[in-house]
Amino acid sequence: MSYNVPSKIAKESFKTMILKKLNNDKFSHYKKMFNDNYKCPRNSEEYTLKENLSDDLLAKLDYVLKRIGHNQFDTIKDIAEYFRMLLDEKKYIVLFAYNGTGKTRLSAEFKSFGKQLIGDTGEKTADTLYYNAFTEDLFSWDNDLDNDTERLLKLNSNSRFFSGLKELEMESRIRPLLHRYADFDFSIDYDNSTVSFSRDVLISETTQRIDNIKISRGEENIFVWCFFLAIVQLVVDKDESYKWVKYIYVDDPISSLDDNNVIAVASHLAQLMSGNDVKVVVSSHHTLFFNVLCNEIGNTEQLFLQKTAKSGTYILKDTTKTPFFHHVALLKELKKASDSGELYTYHFNILRNILEKTASFHGYAHFSSCIRKGTEEDAPVRKRILDIMSHGNYSLFDPIEMVPENKEHFKNILNNFLEDYKFNIKLLEDGQVQEEQE
Repeated sequence: MSYNVPSKIAKESFKTMILKKLNNDKFSHYKKMFNDNYKCPRNSEEYTLKENLSDDLLAKLDYVLKRIGHNQFDTIKDIAEYFRMLLDEKKYIVLFAYNGTGKTRLSAEFKSFGKQLIGDTGEKTADTLYYNAFTEDLFSWDNDLDNDTERLLKLNSNSRFFSGLKELEMESRIRPLLHRYADFDFSIDYDNSTVSFSRDVLISETTQRIDNIKISRGEENIFVWCFFLAIVQLVVDKDESYKWVKYIYVDDPISSLDDNNVIAVASHLAQLMSGNDVKVVVSSHHTLFFNVLCNEIGNTEQLFLQKTAKSGTYILKDTTKTPFFHHVALLKELKKASDSGELYTYHFNILRNILEKTASFHGYAHFSSCIRKGTEEDAPVRKRILDIMSHGNYSLFDPIEMVPENKEHFKNILNNFLEDYKFNIKLLEDGQVQEEQE
């Protein structure tokens, strides 16, 4: 890990840090560590860090500096290590970050820190039960291409995620969770590590059960999520099969749910998290999910992860004491991209998302209500452009630059929107002023 510990700190800055930043119940026990390791020679205007300090001590100094506001990180791995140190004193971390920032990579790095080789066996220990895009990869379809009748979801039985399924009666644990969100049923073949699905349908006024159905991708995601929640409950209940779990890491579980179910999922997850001694990290790009968790979990670390465009470094912002201005951060990024001309196709997706939220807030049925009408020729063209460009399969990891004509449409829509809805332009220019007020 790279440590951002300054070798010198101005005298006034050091005193301010000791007397203000560290002079409270939350951080006061760290004051001695700084006073012992930073010395100010007579007649000097700077405190100097002692030489030849151990990596452990440098890591602790770096950690505390990040806790009190020096919150820049060089890599995702550094954030994962910081989270593990933070969880020594905090029980929950709830993280908001936009898609493409590195949430899934962060969960993978966090999990990797818990892996250690067991002697010469080649096996590794683990301490993190996680839910992310990789969790879904533990489930794969056998669609019976020859006969098209026995469609099964296969489980990767080599994963510790599926420890002792049969003995744990997983069907009875998953089913009540699944029925909150879906109308299909399932059966687990424990010997062959497969799952088959069924659904009751009304045919000629008679309810009939249809077996071996292929559920949709969204339904599959919901099933995997409920499977995970059932295992979380086993962790909370300290079942022998999951005693290895020290941390639970959840990354974006709600991509296939509507807002009502998002609230239900967040509330249920908050209930499971509360009242147990397992440390939990939850990350999401979904605003409603993030806010429900923050409201329902007490004493949680609430953070906003951003990636700086120029340097590629990362910044963690504490959102606990301030309103969550994620939409302002987005608008700032769009304005910066628009002014620079470095516009990519995915920027239309972000702009449409903001327009939809604004339309909903003002009681309009469609995002086009928030597009300035202009001339009769312009209005339908701009709506059509936004419709087409925001529905393409544009990846944040492989961005495609807009053609000049679309850049012009984008700039007009964005600038008119900012004028019509009277955002504080200083927030967009000065770097989220309101967020940083004490």
